[in-house]
Amino acid sequence: MCFLHLLSLLCVWLVAPSPATGDNRYKQGEPVMMYVNKVGPYHNPQETYHYYQLPVCAPEKIRLKSLTLGEVLDGDRMAESLYRIAFRQNAERETLCEMKLSISQVEELRTAIEELYYFEFMLDDIPIRGFLGYMEESGFLPHTHKIGLWSHLDINIEYNDDRIIYANVSVRDVKPFSLDDVRETLSLTHTYSVRWFPSSVTYERRGDRLRDSSFFPKSLEIHWLSIINSMVLVFLLLGFVVIILMRVLKSDLARYNLDEEGTDDMEQGDNGWKIIHTDVFRFPPYRSLLCAVLGVGFQFLALGTGIIVMVLLGLFNVHRHGAINSAAILLYALTCCVSGYVSSNFYRQLGGDRWVWNIILTTSLFSAPFFLTWSVVNSVHWANGSTQALPATTILLLLTVWLLVGFPLTVIGGIFGKNRAGNFEAPCRTKNISREIPRQPWYKSAPVHMAIGGFLPFSAISVELYYIFATVWGREQYTLYGILFIVFAILLSVGACISVALTYFQLSGEDYRWWWRSVLSTGSTGAFIFLYSVFYYWRRSNMSGVVQTVEFFGYSFLTAYVFFLMLGAVSFTASLRFIRYIYINLKMD
Repeated sequence: MCFLHLLSLLCVWLVAPSPATGDNRYKQGEPVMMYVNKVGPYHNPQETYHYYQLPVCAPEKIRLKSLTLGEVLDGDRMAESLYRIAFRQNAERETLCEMKLSISQVEELRTAIEELYYFEFMLDDIPIRGFLGYMEESGFLPHTHKIGLWSHLDINIEYNDDRIIYANVSVRDVKPFSLDDVRETLSLTHTYSVRWFPSSVTYERRGDRLRDSSFFPKSLEIHWLSIINSMVLVFLLLGFVVIILMRVLKSDLARYNLDEEGTDDMEQGDNGWKIIHTDVFRFPPYRSLLCAVLGVGFQFLALGTGIIVMVLLGLFNVHRHGAINSAAILLYALTCCVSGYVSSNFYRQLGGDRWVWNIILTTSLFSAPFFLTWSVVNSVHWANGSTQALPATTILLLLTVWLLVGFPLTVIGGIFGKNRAGNFEAPCRTKNISREIPRQPWYKSAPVHMAIGGFLPFSAISVELYYIFATVWGREQYTLYGILFIVFAILLSVGACISVALTYFQLSGEDYRWWWRSVLSTGSTGAFIFLYSVFYYWRRSNMSGVVQTVEFFGYSFLTAYVFFLMLGAVSFTASLRFIRYIYINLKMD
């Protein structure tokens, strides 16, 4: 009962909206709270700092806003601001605060403006973004380098009846406050204006209004054309592999079965994949590790499918800060039972008896690399004062969730899997003495199979992968989850087909060591994804600095590792079903 109670509390906390946000209704003149959130370099999306870390207008006592886990993971650290906004009441050049900036504080602002720092405020759960200042640099003689601070902001708010639809800030008619040649304490007055505009957009459609008027530029115009082109190429590839493979396999079965019925051509027919029927189901080395890879791989397959389906069904708002982060945390904890069940069930089928060790290996196969990578990334953020560094309370809470939800579900799934496991279904008997494997040509080696099996699935998602990277590591808002679901299905289909084809070619060379080869061949797609992340960092982004670099490559490595586990599990399952099929249909003594 305590476990169920903890799980229910976790679900509520993960997905519930934070206070004072969402479906708010206001009366004429009622106060509307503006929260300050974070600042950071424009080209480094994950390098963010709290707004009040800069020398800006701040209250004497900073009151933080309570946030959901998804918002905390997204780097949000909202606090009440000094802006006084009343619903549907305009205000002109109201004084925000008067400041005296020292030379060091002026230099801090100059550095932030030179690095293109932008700020993010929140008003009724609507992000309001703008640049801290203005920089003008001329490359002609005489060379000029001017830096100015936006000391006045025009806040424009659109409303429909008693609800807020949209908000932004403007500096169109504002002259920047110069920060050049400051040699003594600088006196500065911050002001703001508020203007309200009626809107015909309904509250239910305000997400579209936010997406259409984004602070960040849009670059998804060719999305549909690129995806259609990729899908056509993938379908042609799948059709080619399936047709060729089925024709060859049908010919092999007919020839082998005909040889069994005759006696004259017996020696001639005893070659290829038929001759290794007494070795093809010989259990591989490192069985526990193989089963753990399969279990965690199918867990992430369930996790990825669950998130995409939840978005398609509209179960959570993708425009909310950290909504997908919250869903991923919740689904990861709940799907731990999948990894435990699959791993333990298959491990028992393979004759494994160290069940406890198998469960420990399964539960740590992803969590251990994730914890090590996260520790390095979080330490770098913490050393630089970034809001991406998780607070100690959040760390303890996530650890508690894993210890009280994730790990117990892995054990429970393992118990069910162990108890429901039967005998391994092998159509052929395995001899005690293994057959000698002939020398294989270079094109049937493991590196070549990994290159082919990794590149083809990667080519199926390469176009979509750019848009995913542009969303996660850039400024895009991804909304085409229907297309993502189709591409995800294509990726799994291509991986399965390529794995079956490569396994067939391996068995045709009388090499029965297909167990790990089938995992590595298509699982190597993860290596191609990591290489693409390196290309994206250097050629497709403007990211720089230690904080952003460590974050990018740390989590890109984990992403590639997840794809290795997931595609490795799918390709192994496809190869196993294929091998069982061909040997069941083969006539043997």
